[in-house]
Amino acid sequence: MNTNRKASEADPSLIVPAYWEEAKAELMKRDRIMRKIIPQFGDLQLTVRGDAFTTLARSVIGQQISTKAANAVWQRFLEACPRCTPAQVMRTGPEGLAACGLSKRKAEYILDLAAHFKAKTVHPDKWAEMEDEAVIAEMIQIRGIGRWTAEMFLIFNLLRPNVLPLDDLGLLKGISISYFSGEPVSRSDAREVAANWEPWRTVATWYLWRSLDPLPSDY
Repeated sequence: MNTNRKASEADPSLIVPAYWEEAKAELMKRDRIMRKIIPQFGDLQLTVRGDAFTTLARSVIGQQISTKAANAVWQRFLEACPRCTPAQVMRTGPEGLAACGLSKRKAEYILDLAAHFKAKTVHPDKWAEMEDEAVIAEMIQIRGIGRWTAEMFLIFNLLRPNVLPLDDLGLLKGISISYFSGEPVSRSDAREVAANWEPWRTVATWYLWRSLDPLPSDY
């Protein structure tokens, strides 16, 4: 199940999906909207840098706040926990996390995440070999991590090619604008559109996000 990965030629610390070019070609061949959107973003592609714990901590911190606010809190968090390890987070404690700008609830979520990793009640070393739904089932045991956060992890850390995050407002907005002339879309509408993207739903989703915000998210 391990997704093919390769190092970026421009920056070896970045990992990129080996399937990306094949997926782009297939999507442009079969979907007229993708044929228009994909060429607008040249060589941009999904990349990952960072381990599982860092990715999840950043996802929790970014929940329900703007990208700008999330980046500011994340920088303060890294000042308090520069190595971003479970042990360091637990030593920082709720008061130290609150001083970074985290709400009481988010501080509790980050500490619960650290506790799960430290106690090895989740198995990030095995996630690369597990099916998508099995990874999601394990991750949602952690407080503050629901299906959307787990799906973002599948996309941005495990680089899974066929994730369709139906709870993501950006995806639904992108489908609305590009496929339905701005009319509201249901999850059922989104599934119907995305059926044409299989097995590259992650890639199509990523390009719809870019059509709304040209700057890729950094996880």
